[in-house]
This record gives sequence, structure tokens and C-alpha cells, in this order.
Amino acid sequence: MIGKVLGNRYEIIEKIGGGGMALVYKAKCKLLNRYVAIKVLRSEFTNDEEFIDKFRRESQAAASLSHPNIVNIYDVGVEGDIYYIVMEYVKGTTLKNIIREKGKLNINEVLNFTMQIADGLNHAHRNHIVHRDIKPHNIMVTEDGRVKVTDFGIARAATSSTVTNTSNVIGSVHYFSPEQARGGYTDEKSDIYSLGIVMYEMITGSVPFKGESPISVALKHVQEDVLFPSDVEENIPKNIRDIITKCVKKDQSLRYNNVGELLKDLKKYKNTDEENFVNLDDISDSPTIIIPAVNNESPYEGEEFKGKRRDKNENSKKGKKNNKFIILVAILSAFLLTSAIAFGFVFIRDLVKPPSEVVVPYVVNKPIEVAKKEIEEAGFNFIIEKEIYNSQYKEGYIIEQNVGKEETRRVGADIKVIASKGQKQVKVPDLINKYSTDIEVELGGLKLEEGNVEYKHDDVIPSGVIIDQIPKPNTMVAEGSEIDFIVSEGPKRTSVLMPKLEGKDIKVAKKEIISKGLVVGEISYKNNDEIEKDIVINQSFPFGSEVWENNTVDLVVSSGPEEEENKDKEDREDSSESNNDNSEKTETMVIELPSNKEKVRVKALKIQGDKEELVHDKTYNTDEESILLTVSGTGSAKIEIYIDGEPYGSKTVNFEEDN
Repeated sequence: MIGKVLGNRYEIIEKIGGGGMALVYKAKCKLLNRYVAIKVLRSEFTNDEEFIDKFRRESQAAASLSHPNIVNIYDVGVEGDIYYIVMEYVKGTTLKNIIREKGKLNINEVLNFTMQIADGLNHAHRNHIVHRDIKPHNIMVTEDGRVKVTDFGIARAATSSTVTNTSNVIGSVHYFSPEQARGGYTDEKSDIYSLGIVMYEMITGSVPFKGESPISVALKHVQEDVLFPSDVEENIPKNIRDIITKCVKKDQSLRYNNVGELLKDLKKYKNTDEENFVNLDDISDSPTIIIPAVNNESPYEGEEFKGKRRDKNENSKKGKKNNKFIILVAILSAFLLTSAIAFGFVFIRDLVKPPSEVVVPYVVNKPIEVAKKEIEEAGFNFIIEKEIYNSQYKEGYIIEQNVGKEETRRVGADIKVIASKGQKQVKVPDLINKYSTDIEVELGGLKLEEGNVEYKHDDVIPSGVIIDQIPKPNTMVAEGSEIDFIVSEGPKRTSVLMPKLEGKDIKVAKKEIISKGLVVGEISYKNNDEIEKDIVINQSFPFGSEVWENNTVDLVVSSGPEEEENKDKEDREDSSESNNDNSEKTETMVIELPSNKEKVRVKALKIQGDKEELVHDKTYNTDEESILLTVSGTGSAKIEIYIDGEPYGSKTVNFEEDN
């Protein structure tokens, strides 16, 4: 994608991130001369109508929002099988990276970030848009501390029927709400829950729930309460603890009704010293109703009903006499029946045999020791048929048995079970100092997933090379785990404004190019009857344009009128003939091509005194790995090599010496 132009307007410069649905690139808008971020749907999803629909919903939802704490959407487009969204380029880092670097944030930082996130969400909710994936990874923080909520990748307009698909729960498991885990109704309160988890992580340095698998973490969101670690609880102001606790209530009705209420409490904490102002027991969604007290004589009974009650009282007196007779008969019948049973038991007990089959205990999801004891105490043989890896059952627990619930077997039968060896563990490969293009292949073979990829500038490590990974190499992790990476972007590149070189002497132009951090490129001469010799006629980048440092600037220089050029040519030929050894010799150099690009352009300049000559300019496929560069000449010269406009190296060659 690097170098590709989308919509005849946006030139892709570099990859800056990626998520589950899309890759994010930094691009230059040629029309407005500004940097933008472009989110491109991953190629594996372009034939999936469901993902394309989600991608379109993201653009439609986010494009309707305009708020300083939400990343702006500029444009949406499709080019062939490339679906993309053009958005505001935010220069900064993610809140997740800030938490990783600092560990824990102080109260003022937590309050500042939370209020900005809440402001953005409040605007979205007012426009009936629920984000549904609030997490530190989706919160950008600019260099001046401005928060930008991004990645409305699974947001959609909230309606009365907004229900998450139970077969494919969307969101990030460490942050999503219990109703998302259950596949239930999601609304603005789901975002409030996720924001509460983000506040918890900012203030403690870690998420509240961890587990061996996403399923186990999701279950904790549904079943367990969020508790603060004892070592940090004392340092957290009670009102802040209460605010977080109210955000992360399991019952949606016990959370804040909307983000506006949350903002009100945050501002109250910031601006007052009032204590215990957070109401944790407010169930405003359940209306209070008045139920009349139930008395012996209800005020709602009509005259007809009261009349029936009087008749019933009169009849009850007659019934009491009949009841005494019935009770006496019942006692006598019970005595006779008991006697008959006792006599019959004594008579036939020797003829009755114990049952030949009994119910087999059901031991699935029980530890092996417990299962063995229950099976054997019931009179059966306990046999472990095999042990297998399983991500849903802990190691040493029963996965299944050959007899179902409530089924019977003859005493002494073999009861066979399959036990879990737990989730299969694999060793994390060492990808440090390898190119990021190797990630998918290396992890795929081990059934590991690529996690968050962060890009950082590095003055030593080349662009595209992995600087670090989490977990560390050779760590044992469960299959399916995500591995996060930090990838080098190479040295930090800065841009400069192109100076005006046209009309200046070639020597002055060269000095200006070098002083701006640029590289002198190809210098070609052209006859001109109106412009003096050695004056720059044309420059490869227009005056005032923005150019990357170390870019090569080519110049066209006047050689004066044609007669003067011919005279100079004759003088050079005479000088060449007067040389004792006028035959040219060659010098061969080996150039190693970088492997992190598909194609590269190689240029070579030969510099002798004030004269510069472009002696090589060709594009190569990097499959060749290295090329042989042959340069011819006489005397001594300096050969400078450039790959894609960046200096590769230089060498001084004496063509008079034997090679």
C-alpha cells in the first residue's frame, strides 16, 4: 500500500496501526496539503458482506459527529476492492501506551482524561450513537494532552432493538459490559461500564479481571464484582471509588442513567470538598407504585361479595361437625394401612432382591480426585480413558463421561471419562530484530494471534524491524494468545520547506540544499541563450512545497549559449588528449538491497571537483538481494549511493590505480 494514491488524492506514506477489521495508514492529502489517517478494511474481509456493512456503518455513524474529543471523519471511498475512510491524523499516542509507561496515573490525570472521554461520549450518545468498544487502545492523546475518541469500528445508531449478536459478541473482553458478554441489550450504559473499567485501569495500572481465555474473563464480568486491590484502595478518594463502582454495576439500572450524570459527579468532585455525594443505590428506572394494605375486610369488596362471606360463615358451623367425623375415619384408615404394610414387609422381605442397576454419578467439570471418589463409592470402576488439551476446562477436570446424567448401570460396571490437560501451552517465538512482515507466518504456525502493533521511531533500528514484543520471547502462553509488538519506524523524519533555487548560481543552490538537510541529486545542463551559464533553470521540487529531510533534489542548470558550450567541449577534449593516460577504467561495487520493501530505486553520483554526474539510476526488485554497480572514469572521484532518495554510502575511487 505504501506509495499508493487513493481517490487520486491521498498518497499512502506509512502504516501506523491496525485493528481487528482494518489497517491504519498515514497519508498526504495532495489537494489540501495536509496529513490524514486512512483506515483500510483488511483484504480478507472485502468479500464478507457482514464486515463491509459494519465498515460502512462506522463511516456513517462517525461522520455525523463533530466534537473536539472525537476524531473527525473527512472522507469515505471505495477503489476496486479497497474500502477506506479518511480521518483526522492525530499526532500523539494511545492511552494504553501511557498506562504501560507510567503504570498508574494520578487522580488529576484520571479526572482529566475521563472528563474528556465522557464529553466525547456524551456528544455521541446525544446523536443516538453507542461506541460499544471503549478501551484505552481506542483513546488517542495528543502531545498537548487533548483526548480523541477513535475507532467507532463497531458503533451503530442506538435504537430500541440494539441487541448484540449472541453468536459473535463484539468488543474487547477486558472492557466490555456484562450485557455484551451475555449477548444482550446494549445502550449508552454499556459505554459507561467500559469507561468505568478504563478509569479502574488508569488508577490501579491493570484491568480488574484476568483469565486463561476470553471466555473466562467474560464470565467474570457477568458473575464477579469489581474490587479494588487492598494496596491501592486506601490511596483512592472515596468519591472516585464510588464513581467507578457505580459505572461498573452489573445491573444496568444501578449505573448512571447517562454520561451527563457521570460528568456532573466528576465536576462535583473536582470543584467541591463534599463527601459521600455518589448515590450507589439509585434505581431510577424502576417506578414506585402504591399498593393498598391487605386487611381482613378489604375496602374493595362489593356488597355481593360481603353477602357471600356471611353465607360462608353460617355454613362453616355446620361443616365443623362433619369435619370431626372425617378426621376420625382418616385416623382409623391410616392405622389399618400401616399395620398391613408392616405385616407384608416382614412376610416378603426375603423374596425382594436389591436393584441390579443404580444411577451413575455425573462428574463432568469436577476434579479427577472428586470424580474418582464419587464413582467408586457408588460401586463402579473409575477409568480415565484419555487426557486431552481443552481451553474450556481446567487441567485435571473431567470433560466428558460415557454415561449421561441420570442414566443407570449395573454395579461394578466400568465408567470411562476423558480428563482435561488444560489449555495447550506454546512457546512464544523470538521475533525481535526480525521484520514485521514475518509476524503472521511465525505466529500462525504456533496458533498465536497478532495483538496490538505499536510503531516508534528509532535512530538505529531500520524501519519495519521489531524492537520489542509482549510477552517476551520463550515465554509459555496458551494457544490463541495475542502477542503485542513494537515496530521501528526508522529515524524520525521531519519535513522542510523547499527553498527557491531557480535563478541562483549552482554553487549557492548546492549549499542551500545541504543547509536544509536535503541531498543534491542529479544535475543536468541545458543550453539557454537568455540565462547565464551555471544558473539554475529548474528544480525537481517546487518552491514552498513540503519535502522530507534527506530527499534528493535534482537541478537543471544553464550551460549558456550553444557556441560557448561547444568551446568548453573542445577545451575539455584538448585537456583529455593532453593527459598521459586518457583511457577510462572501471570500479565495481556491491550494493546490498533492503528486504523490507518490494522495490527500491538506486542512484549513483560521481563527483569530481565541482562537477557532479548521475552515473546510475535504476529501480530493482529486492528479491535480487544485492546488485553489482560498475562506474567508469579517469582520475580520482567520489561515488555517492542513494536508495529511494536516502544516503546509502559513499566511496572515493582512484581510477588510475589497478583494481
